[in-house]
Amino acid sequence: MPPVIRLYDTLAREVLPVPDGPVGIYVCGVTPYDTTHLGHAFTFVQFDTLVRCLRWLGRDVTYVQNVTDIDDSILIRARELGEGWRELGDRETARYVGDMRGLNVLPPDHLVRATECLDTMRTMIRRLLDLGAAYRVDDGTVYFRVAATPTYGELSHLPRERMLAIAAAQDDSDVDDPRKEDPLDFALWGGWSGRDDEPAWEADWGRGRPGWHIECSAIALRYLGPRLTIHGGGSDLVFPHHESEIAQTERYTGIRPFARLWMHVAMTWMSGEKMSKSVGNMVFVRDLFDRYEPDAVRLYLLSRHYRTAFEYDDAELRAAAVTAERLRAAASAPDDDEGARAAFHEALIDDFDTPSALRALERAAGAPLRELAGVLGLKLGRRG
Repeated sequence: MPPVIRLYDTLAREVLPVPDGPVGIYVCGVTPYDTTHLGHAFTFVQFDTLVRCLRWLGRDVTYVQNVTDIDDSILIRARELGEGWRELGDRETARYVGDMRGLNVLPPDHLVRATECLDTMRTMIRRLLDLGAAYRVDDGTVYFRVAATPTYGELSHLPRERMLAIAAAQDDSDVDDPRKEDPLDFALWGGWSGRDDEPAWEADWGRGRPGWHIECSAIALRYLGPRLTIHGGGSDLVFPHHESEIAQTERYTGIRPFARLWMHVAMTWMSGEKMSKSVGNMVFVRDLFDRYEPDAVRLYLLSRHYRTAFEYDDAELRAAAVTAERLRAAASAPDDDEGARAAFHEALIDDFDTPSALRALERAAGAPLRELAGVLGLKLGRRG
């Protein structure tokens, strides 16, 4: 039987074993309206390494990631640039895929654009309307009725006042919409504005486009079924995104829990604020490649535990580059283990402790080092 890896579950607030059997992982991906920054890289390098680790431990993994290719942010950016929303999304998605390839991040088994799952979204919304868990307003917008889910808030553990404050701060906030029964009700479908540069699709309840939360639920259901093993993403998605996913998906399927484990990666900071497109304090991955090899960037990111936020520090990235050179030299030396494999294994099964796993690499050389480094996605000079 494969060794049991334990991960911190955001919902339970404790470290729990990954359940036996095939592992279905869904991770919320990018909204492609700008270039990949280091915060994105921290999240996706961590999950890439988790998938590699699980497979190394003998687990059967299916990894699904979405691309939110229709969103207010994309529409706004496309208007600023004077180009079509789909052209912008295609270009930035290709850049993201290229940046991940540069970091030796393996492609997910399924990288799915939201617009590829519109039929599933419409099916879900229709069912939620029939169940009375959603309601339509005058322009064809459909809201999820939060009152239909008494457990709403169980993932984020936030009081109602804090949830309202976070919802009000979202870029596309609609907490003040007077048509809503409850300010926390969220849009499953947005009625079309009538603008020629805004896409719209037909639905029984009115022409428009899907809301943000329903996209991920639909993709996860289509590719992994009604119960996921691990649902992941950045910690900034706990509320409202993942909280709302739970509510709408479990109401639609009647199956609890939607995900057995909720794994969230901490935020990357720069200049005292969370690295983000909206703030503009970003270090772009492709710019780092002008100065550092991919192994150095991966080492830098994996030297942080996935649940620990950190401030970008170029001096530490330079130190990671030195470590990469040292490991590359050791990878060509005669084979040596010195207990590295056991320490590496224990680190990764104990809440995915990549910093301790990296320290274990320093005790290996030759083939053992190359094998263990490969689990962390490090090439150490190898091609491919």
